[in-house]
Amino acid sequence: MRVAIAGAGAVGRSIARELIHNGHQVLLVDKNPDSIKPERVPNAEWLLADSCEMSSLEEARLDQCDVVIAATGDDKVNLVTALLAKTEFGVPRTVGRVNHPNNEWLFTEAWGVDVNVSTPRIMSALVEEAVTVGDLVRLFTFRQGNANLVEMTLPTDSPYVGTPTGLIPFPENCALVTILRDGQVYVPDPEQPIEAGDELLFVVPADIEEKLERLLAPSAHGG
Repeated sequence: MRVAIAGAGAVGRSIARELIHNGHQVLLVDKNPDSIKPERVPNAEWLLADSCEMSSLEEARLDQCDVVIAATGDDKVNLVTALLAKTEFGVPRTVGRVNHPNNEWLFTEAWGVDVNVSTPRIMSALVEEAVTVGDLVRLFTFRQGNANLVEMTLPTDSPYVGTPTGLIPFPENCALVTILRDGQVYVPDPEQPIEAGDELLFVVPADIEEKLERLLAPSAHGG
């Protein structure tokens, strides 16, 4: 899969590393020369260009991309990038980063955004759900398909504390995408063990959520 990411800051680079680790081709685009740091993500393509300009997007060969991620720190730029990618280049999938919650209503299919990702929204969801250790929290739902991004903080009494992810019998169609630990982001591999207190992020169908929750935290849910 070929993915273009507009915005080569910390967020864009982090997304790029994970996608490359999973075997995808990634192009990072940024108009700020100070952000062009190929040594930070050596396996990515880099382009010094403005993602709001048609000529730049043509140079980036957006018509050959499967996904475009607008991940800059400017909501206006992210909207324009997603809209051009969708309407002018026919990109099948666009993801838009929402920096300011008041702008979230704009990040819709009408503006060419298939999936919007709002960090403030995710944080507020964790608070408003009064999340406790061992609870599965739904962060957002993907527009197409019956799948959600969910989070769980692994309890100390989970039967899989210290177990490599490759040995955990996760339900079918369930994908562990990120492990957050001590302020660091870890891309899971089969030999990566999970530890008590880890925040685990999964993409999982809605009808599998309860099964996943009972697998990882059975004592908290009557298992």
